[in-house]
Amino acid sequence: MKDFLQRGFTRRNLGQIATMLAGASALPFYNEPALAQLSRVANVPPDAVMINANENPLGPCTEAREAAHNMVAKGGRYLYGETDKVAKILSEQEGVKQEYVRIYAGSSAPLHQMVLAFTTPTKPLVIGDPGYEAGMRAAKFIGSQVIPVPLRKDFSHDVKAMVAASNETGLFYICNPNNPTGTLTKRSDIEWLVANKPKGSVVLIDEAYTHIAGDDYFSTDLVQKDKDVVILRTFSKIYGMAGLRAGAAIGRPDLIEKMGGWGAGMMPITGMAAASTSLQVKTLIPERRKIIGGVREDTLNFLTAKGFTVVPSVSNKFMVDVKQPGNNIIMALRNEKVYIGRTWPIWPTYVRVSVGTQEEMNKFKAAFVKVMAA
Repeated sequence: MKDFLQRGFTRRNLGQIATMLAGASALPFYNEPALAQLSRVANVPPDAVMINANENPLGPCTEAREAAHNMVAKGGRYLYGETDKVAKILSEQEGVKQEYVRIYAGSSAPLHQMVLAFTTPTKPLVIGDPGYEAGMRAAKFIGSQVIPVPLRKDFSHDVKAMVAASNETGLFYICNPNNPTGTLTKRSDIEWLVANKPKGSVVLIDEAYTHIAGDDYFSTDLVQKDKDVVILRTFSKIYGMAGLRAGAAIGRPDLIEKMGGWGAGMMPITGMAAASTSLQVKTLIPERRKIIGGVREDTLNFLTAKGFTVVPSVSNKFMVDVKQPGNNIIMALRNEKVYIGRTWPIWPTYVRVSVGTQEEMNKFKAAFVKVMAA
């Protein structure tokens, strides 16, 4: 408590922080599925097209499914070694020591812990806008300041404006490729941010979608150089494990320890078995990158040919301008049994669409043209 009061939090803030730590799973921003409550729908028809939550319809690879299935019989044991196995494989693949890696059930928990560890009412969280809201919602809940900075015209993070936003920034958040736009921020911009940020601040790079964009866009080498950088990874996207829950934070041990003090827990051993297995399937990433990219480009080319304005995504989702309040089209598409994502306040006429299977996107294309014509 004394530490929080020294950091500028009020006693009211302390109560909110205690609530967050004690009952986090019930909070609206706690994890990816819960954050997706902004896109969450009920009473969905069984034959509906669900392209609203950036999920991977391919699911876990065959090897991962078998590993998870075989682990169920051992569910009566904690088997901490399964978590250690994921950390060991990931650290070897990323070229860092194992103490630089901490495993989580997804990547939202470490995102919230970074907010707790490095932001205060006077040391803000600086984010791109539009962007993934989980960190912002967590910061506002505990009373930390949040400064949203609009994306550049090329849809990348405006890193110079982000640095200029405050001399006391505690945490910079970069999702790369960005959610919801699916667009990239150049490596040179990220390096500039790391070099020019206020002393003591930390750059959090969320690489949830980077596997889909390509190997050239990872920033783990900044961690190898012991920069003030923490990388987030999740198995929810290209690995197709959104429901199995596995993720990681990669960073300098002192940063990992500071964030890790705000939460701990047993990892689901089925998710850990699937994660460690997935990491060792060498063909998984290139094959899925090709599949997702092909379906995405087919859909974007179709929409462009029809005269619609789309954001040039390299991820598994994209945004399209419907030239009217986005919720009008969202609800109209539901009448066609097609469920897409949401809008963002800064871009109220753009809707986010996740990339499904080719069959699902064909149904989306037909429904979208129909409702837009109406």
